Amino acid sequence: MTQDPRTQAHPFAGRQALVTGGGSGIGAALVRALVDAGADVVAADLDVDAAERVVRAATGPGTARALRLDVTDAAAVQAAVDDVVERGGSIDLLFNNAGITFGGETEDLSLAHWDAIIDVNLRGVVHGVAAAYPHMVRQGAGGTRSGGHIVNTASMGGLMAAGLITSYVATKHAVVGLSLALRTEAAAKGVGVTVLCPAAVETPILDKGHLGRFHGRDYYLKGQGVRRPLDADVLAAQALDAVAADRAMLVTPRQARVAWRIGRLAPGFTGRAATRFVAKQRRLQARRSGRAGAAA
Repeated sequence: MTQDPRTQAHPFAGRQALVTGGGSGIGAALVRALVDAGADVVAADLDVDAAERVVRAATGPGTARALRLDVTDAAAVQAAVDDVVERGGSIDLLFNNAGITFGGETEDLSLAHWDAIIDVNLRGVVHGVAAAYPHMVRQGAGGTRSGGHIVNTASMGGLMAAGLITSYVATKHAVVGLSLALRTEAAAKGVGVTVLCPAAVETPILDKGHLGRFHGRDYYLKGQGVRRPLDADVLAAQALDAVAADRAMLVTPRQARVAWRIGRLAPGFTGRAATRFVAKQRRLQARRSGRAGAAA
């Protein structure tokens, strides 16, 4: 790719980027941050109208366009990546960010629930890696420039575990493992890999995927010991900093890093704490359900 003069001002300027789940939440914030940094961005989302709104609102020296993309469709993901390369000469940044969640008792999860969350949260990432990584390896083969960088959105749920979100935890643990393993392989080929592991972020996912009496916003905030969700734009800025520094992992905010370190040092303690937390959540859900029933 011909060096864009914008790259002299910012490490992301002139870079070709694809963001899945770019129509809302973390993905939308990443699109905004990348455009502000001068990148040329594709905001890909199953809801293309939402992606269009994000693109119209994004401001900065970079560019953005919207694309309808179903990350569970491997051929569509490959076509999206190939189109970025054809238009811009390279695929420099891939943000595998699309995700869904289900919260509630595991016995209430059907196989259809399991298939859906694995298809989006895990296979969606696999599809992105399979499509973009070979391009990036070729781009980095000369050794004169970075081949590219893959950023996978996981979660604190990918580092620690608690019940009532078992399918989500399973997929996010898999994304963390995939990312860290690929990073060790990709380093010699000029390709970077970073995995994002934030605590609760203010996105629509906090209020979606509830089964039975599960209340996601309350669960995520209390379970992670934070008073309010992390702002998505703050996370996006931190993510770009992590990529620029070629960090393996971003765990944020500070409370999340502390909890993660405690979990690594004392897994038995954190396991018992998680069991007590699940029991407390069940009691809270029962009381909330009782109040709702009385009001009805």
